[in-house]
Amino acid sequence: MQDTLFHGDLVTSKRILYTPSGFAKRTLLHLQEIGELEARRPHVSQRDGLSSYLFFIVLRGSGELAYRQTVHPLSVGDCIFVDCKQGYAHSTSADLWTLKWIHFFGPELRGVYEKYVERGGQAVFSPGNISSFLELWERMFSIAASAEYIRDMRINELLAALLTLLMENSWNPSGGRSVRGKRQNLQQVRDYLDENFAQKISLDALCGRFYMSRSHLSRAFKAQFGVNISEYLLGLRITRAKQLLRFSSDSVEDIASACGIEDANFFARTFKKVEGISPSHFRALWKS
Repeated sequence: MQDTLFHGDLVTSKRILYTPSGFAKRTLLHLQEIGELEARRPHVSQRDGLSSYLFFIVLRGSGELAYRQTVHPLSVGDCIFVDCKQGYAHSTSADLWTLKWIHFFGPELRGVYEKYVERGGQAVFSPGNISSFLELWERMFSIAASAEYIRDMRINELLAALLTLLMENSWNPSGGRSVRGKRQNLQQVRDYLDENFAQKISLDALCGRFYMSRSHLSRAFKAQFGVNISEYLLGLRITRAKQLLRFSSDSVEDIASACGIEDANFFARTFKKVEGISPSHFRALWKS
């Protein structure tokens, strides 16, 4: 796959227009286009209704992004992550910029982007150190330009790594001393749940222990950890239940109680809802 070097009146760019296999389009995160450009004079790039997600980094110069009725100023070190279906426009200022970008898509990517936004991810953020993003871009460009037989799988792996970096930056991307303090408090909440999940735990009791309102604790916990408190607590209990089902001979009733669920019937229904099979079936399938 060859990259294309383009010299125009507005930009000089190097890009790869990538055509993934049908298998990749159906099942994987897949690349659509990757490239870098150097603006030669001020201009606007605008798209709407495109089934794609765009990530780019400002390497030099400055400009702005219009997205979801908001205009964001852009400068060196800024990263952008947007849903192209919603429409956007970006433009360089007189301080002409240089960008590296990736257009990509995937069958489940809309849900991932919604989770990014739900966690507080912004269309524009400044990670402080862009080296990890640049390294991923370089590796992806190299693989896309190669004739490697499994390049679609390699690209899927790199796009997953990109999404992981984006998620890491989605909670409070702007930083701030007061918010970091809140994060520490919420880590204490999670540590408490990790140690006491087998006990009866109510939201009101947590609020009293950590001196937070119900609304703040619920909202902030989900923003930081990606799940609400009841989901997190249930995950701990189901994980412990699976350990006991596999590696002990305890009855289902005793296991339910040991996981903080006193009603064995409710435990069985909940376990099946999460795992898709009953506790006894899970034990039969996994018991060594």
